[in-house]
Amino acid sequence: MLMKLAFCLVAVLCLAVNTSHAQSADSAADKLTHFPMRVFGSIQSRTASLNQRLQRQTQKYLQKLQQQEQRLEKKLYAFDSGAAKTLFAGSSQQYAQLWQKLQADTGSSHQKLSGQYQPVADSLHGALAFLQKNPQVLTQGGSINSALPGQATASLSPEIQAKIQASMSQLQALQAKMQDAGQIKAYMQQRKQLIGQYIAQHGNLQGLLSKPYASMQSTMYYYSAQVTQFRNELNSPDQLEQKALALLSRLPAFNGFMKTNSQLSSIFTLPGSSSAPQVLAGLQTRSQITAAVKSQVSAAASGGNSNNSSSAGSSQVESAQSQLAAYKSKLSQLGGGSSDIDAPNFRPNAEKTKSFLHRFQYGIDFQTTQSTYYFPAMTSLGLNLSYRLGHGNDVGIGAAMRVGWGTGFNHIAVTGQGVALRSFFDIAIKGSFSATGAFEYNYTTPFTEYQQIRQIQYWVKSGLIGVSKSVSMKSRVLKQTKLSLLWDVLSYEAVPRTTPLVFRVGYNF
Repeated sequence: MLMKLAFCLVAVLCLAVNTSHAQSADSAADKLTHFPMRVFGSIQSRTASLNQRLQRQTQKYLQKLQQQEQRLEKKLYAFDSGAAKTLFAGSSQQYAQLWQKLQADTGSSHQKLSGQYQPVADSLHGALAFLQKNPQVLTQGGSINSALPGQATASLSPEIQAKIQASMSQLQALQAKMQDAGQIKAYMQQRKQLIGQYIAQHGNLQGLLSKPYASMQSTMYYYSAQVTQFRNELNSPDQLEQKALALLSRLPAFNGFMKTNSQLSSIFTLPGSSSAPQVLAGLQTRSQITAAVKSQVSAAASGGNSNNSSSAGSSQVESAQSQLAAYKSKLSQLGGGSSDIDAPNFRPNAEKTKSFLHRFQYGIDFQTTQSTYYFPAMTSLGLNLSYRLGHGNDVGIGAAMRVGWGTGFNHIAVTGQGVALRSFFDIAIKGSFSATGAFEYNYTTPFTEYQQIRQIQYWVKSGLIGVSKSVSMKSRVLKQTKLSLLWDVLSYEAVPRTTPLVFRVGYNF
């Protein structure tokens, strides 16, 4: 009786686990039906933007490199015409061909992508291909249990089909252009090495060619950094894409599809795929290692000679190492032509590869003024917009509102005590310290209406110079704290006279 009861309990538990797993998978499928259009639109717009930016930046850098090589060729031609013809023969045409290939490449002719592996792009491409073959996942009432490749039981609307196809086309084109960008970087590396070797072999021309060659190195480095930034953006999916991939990963059918159709599976046979997993030749299993250790111990205990065992083990290790080297070769081929170009002998500007809008930085600051004869205690609240020039140098503009708090605890009143318009710059000195200068116009008279601050005769000038220290913050919102100690050189001429020393605390977003 007890055995029957135990058997029934085990059966109920197994049924509950299977039901829960099926409900979880079906729940994931049901959730996907609520936002497929948004997911496809996100993939399409993000990849299209990266596609356009990659083309625009590639064209700019290739044109600049052509001009720099032409100037270098012109300088060399005056001293050694033969070497100039040989060294620069066909380089302009090659740059043009590389650009035309990247511009026209849609990825449709690529049977197998190479270049550096893009995990997010691989996952997104696999997700889109899976949804194309299993449309019942995106239809109301579609059961995931029937979502097997080649067994679709429902059809998608033409609008959703067009969205999926457009997303796949954009993603495929971007992957192909990333591969072409890797080939362009490889060609730049070849040109850099070839010209550098010639200059090193001809010491009498180093003074003539070193400067234009350094400019070429700088251009190549920044293009490599730009492509790396685009690759990182591609590997940073937005929240909607992350949610879609997380839901799909809960579907057994999708996991099985990725194991046999992903780019990574073309190199390694992943566990659970249809084919048998590959085993490194000569690599011992745990049981084999245990048996070998036992035989070694037995031989040592009996005083036997273990040289044969050692040589056999060494032979197996060497075989395994050779097989690992073969896999490393496969990985290097997958990432071929995409290695970053070494930095030349200069300090790179991290802001140079950012777009114009991404180089702006928002900030706020506040400054408290003690009570005087003319003013009650007040706080100046400012809002700044700065443009990052690079190497710690910034320029910017801002505005501030002076808020009065009253004359004491017995008389607390919030009043408008003035406004300010600012322009400033920061020049890096050393480490986190920078020299700060600012020119400001301050309206120092209490006001109640906008018409009052339009009277220019009440605006007072301030010229500030001093030192600022920036402290990085580990926060998603606030990136940096800025402490500034400034001297107002024009405060002595102001009427009423203002405080010459200014201490401000600011935060950058």
